[in-house]
Amino acid sequence: MPVFKSADRRKEEERIREENRLPPGQALTLKFPVLHYGPVPPFNPATWVFRVWGEVEEEKSWTWDEFQALPRTRVKMDIHCVTRWSKADTVWEGVSIRTLIEQGFIKPKPTAKYVMQHAEYGFMVNLPLEVALQENFLMATHFNGEPLTPDHGYPLRGVVGYIPDRPDLKTPYFWKGAKWLRSLEFMRQDRLGFWEQAGYHNEADIWKEQRIR
Repeated sequence: MPVFKSADRRKEEERIREENRLPPGQALTLKFPVLHYGPVPPFNPATWVFRVWGEVEEEKSWTWDEFQALPRTRVKMDIHCVTRWSKADTVWEGVSIRTLIEQGFIKPKPTAKYVMQHAEYGFMVNLPLEVALQENFLMATHFNGEPLTPDHGYPLRGVVGYIPDRPDLKTPYFWKGAKWLRSLEFMRQDRLGFWEQAGYHNEADIWKEQRIR
């Protein structure tokens, strides 16, 4: 485990703040805190299946091997947790919903306006479809060039962050990407996810500090 000096963290935080990349109420970390509800689920690649369903022209499913063969995307962005830590210049690799739609793997109906991320143990995270289709949302399998660790959502997690110099992209807090992702449900109307039902803000904009409803 690398050792981080407080002076290094403060210097990096000052740089990120000067570049207008640190939202209100956030502090930079050089570590990667682990936060989630419930235990880490087991993963069996032989039985794992990822589904797309709901307001789509045709429901789809992929095995783990098939999912890894889908077109891949790499995104560099800052991530911001509602618990007030931020991590800069993180690199994620995985599958973009936008790319899957553009290449015809998924065909949402015109009535699809929202997406629910369904994860292990019935955990759910909701997003407007317009946000899920942005460049800063990814179904990630890798972090900084390595497969995700189990604590951080292996084998697949939703991830959303801030791409520097892209203020046009809506950026919600990090909880809006579900760990241990198993399916996407395209929906006509919005439904609250797990944390939203517990009182968290439904839009969760990092720049407006939309933490609690």
